Amino acid sequence: MIYLRDNPLLRRPLAPADVKVRLLGHWGTSPGLSFVYVHLNRLINTYDLDAIFLAGPGHGAPGVLGPVYLEGTYSEIYPDKSEDEDGMRLFFKEFSFPGGIGSHCTPETPGSIHEGGELGYSLSHAFGAAFDNPDLLVTVVVGDGEAETGPLATSWHSNKFLNPARDGAVLPILHLNGYKIANPALLARIPRAELMALLQGYGWAPVLVEGDDPALMHPRMAAALDAAIDRIRSIQAAARQGESR
Repeated sequence: MIYLRDNPLLRRPLAPADVKVRLLGHWGTSPGLSFVYVHLNRLINTYDLDAIFLAGPGHGAPGVLGPVYLEGTYSEIYPDKSEDEDGMRLFFKEFSFPGGIGSHCTPETPGSIHEGGELGYSLSHAFGAAFDNPDLLVTVVVGDGEAETGPLATSWHSNKFLNPARDGAVLPILHLNGYKIANPALLARIPRAELMALLQGYGWAPVLVEGDDPALMHPRMAAALDAAIDRIRSIQAAARQGESR
């Protein structure tokens, strides 16, 4: 999607005409977004959740558009992007291409309420969706580049305004792939103990899921998200029964 405008299934050797002249799309963040999207779908099915997914990282649309296309949702809304080679060719060509769709998660992305790459507003938008929405889980992926912005740094404090008795829950996932588009990201480079202390100081209970082996990462992520849902439900149940947690 990032690279090709033709020959999507590589049925013939690549030619210069198959490749886009100007490439947009942050490969570093895209696998992580797809990874979280898949795991959120598992959570929805396992716990029958009312949930929404927000993608904050800039130029991360491929990480969301890919799974949305593979699950068939994209073709339902845009029938010309059919689940065959012709549909895939058009889908690839229109990504970040004149007359097509943007490299951020834009309103054209099915289900999107947040314009990715807006320099730090993903977490505040997540809280806005959760307020007065008691049954909603808002899972938001925060990019490590946008995490360095003032709006995002301030938004961590929004948990102090969330009332578990009447509001939904916000589950932020800070995606530390190590780089912004141009250079290293600070939160990915500081010692892990310092990062955990920073998030605890904001009032969060951080859980670290780290590695590069998919066979290990999937069970680790599943266990971390299951534990998060259990804790969220416990806090909400106590608050809604009039208990203090």
